[in-house]
Amino acid sequence: MEIRRFSTTDSNFDEQLKQLLAFETAQDDSVDEVVAKILKDVKHRGDAAVIEYTNRFDKTSATSLVELEVSQDELQAALTALPVDQRKALQSAADRVRIYHEKQLMASWSYTEADGTLLGQQVTALDRVGLYVPGGKAAYPSSVLMNAIPAKVAGVKELIMVVPTPNGERNQLVFAAAAIAGVNRVFCIGGAQAVGALAYGTATVPQVDKIVGPGNAYVAAAKRRVFGVVGIDMVAGPSEILVICDGKTNPDWVAMDLFSQAEHDELAQAILLSPDADFLNRVSDSIERLVAEMPRKDIITKSLTDRGALIHVRDLDEAAAISNYIAPEHLELSIDDPLAFSQKIKHAGAIFMGRDTCEALGDYCAGPNHVLPTSRTARFSSPLGVYDFQKRSSLIMVSSSGAQVLGKVAATLAYGEGLQAHARSAEYRLKNTA
Repeated sequence: MEIRRFSTTDSNFDEQLKQLLAFETAQDDSVDEVVAKILKDVKHRGDAAVIEYTNRFDKTSATSLVELEVSQDELQAALTALPVDQRKALQSAADRVRIYHEKQLMASWSYTEADGTLLGQQVTALDRVGLYVPGGKAAYPSSVLMNAIPAKVAGVKELIMVVPTPNGERNQLVFAAAAIAGVNRVFCIGGAQAVGALAYGTATVPQVDKIVGPGNAYVAAAKRRVFGVVGIDMVAGPSEILVICDGKTNPDWVAMDLFSQAEHDELAQAILLSPDADFLNRVSDSIERLVAEMPRKDIITKSLTDRGALIHVRDLDEAAAISNYIAPEHLELSIDDPLAFSQKIKHAGAIFMGRDTCEALGDYCAGPNHVLPTSRTARFSSPLGVYDFQKRSSLIMVSSSGAQVLGKVAATLAYGEGLQAHARSAEYRLKNTA
């Protein structure tokens, strides 16, 4: 395998790094055209359009969306039927995710000024949220937990899950996760038509306030288009991992950590930074040896060949600076005293500290959310959390005394902006001082 190797001492290092990180995020026009047509159709024909597209793309033969709704009894049956070890693992992961996210709850607050004016904020939950989950042979129960549990912790009353079922194949593990997470309703629909149903509402599928969860290019394009009608979590790019290692970790461990993201798809990106050139050689040897035994070796090989890299840095401080530029989705600090070093990290979706903290633990059961910003968006955005399902309203209650002061300030500024009605509105509250 020819995985890219370069060093920060190379004269063209900056250009090499930019080329490595380059990813075409522009919307595919052909995909966007198809999605626009589907969304328009769903908006105008509702259930009939959703059924038509579902039957066409998933090769089903439903005559109504009622047939495609999964009952709570079926969800519970899926949970009960799981092997004991699988059910316990799913419950353990759900418990840890819930405990972590309970720490994120925002509280309402207010304060009263000396003249009796009250100011503050009131925090409320969204009423209804839509959760998109990939379906068919792909089983992502962890995605159900990571998206549904924060919403429930936030106080969302109704969570509507959509999941495609190609050829009518219903994934029982996904249903079991929905039962554990407290999902209220589940529809076996997917693609742009499911996003449209959630965004606009149909006779059967209620309109939601926000849509979260991963999907293919058509789902991503649909989420882009309905943003503004409803909220969305993010439009995520390919998965990423950046490992900073001082050379003291078992090279097989690091190689497998790189594989853990590379196996997602050919566009995933896995990068290793180390000041130890010999260690980079040993990791390269481990990659060559271990990839042969991986079931998804073709995907891993293409991912690492096209978008992976082993980069030699001068020291760990330089590694931190490069990491902050990359702003990775997942950052592993496989070094001594990672907690202290983490203070040098400004931009990362999630930081995994210590040699025993592999990224895979975060994907499933550590507790923090695995829905993370990609494609350098960690420079300005954060992991999915309870705060994505809560919103804030400002509280303003001006006392009669306070209005005498604020009214004059507001009127002066309003006249300056040429907005006389604003000024007069504030002046009406002023007491006659003549």
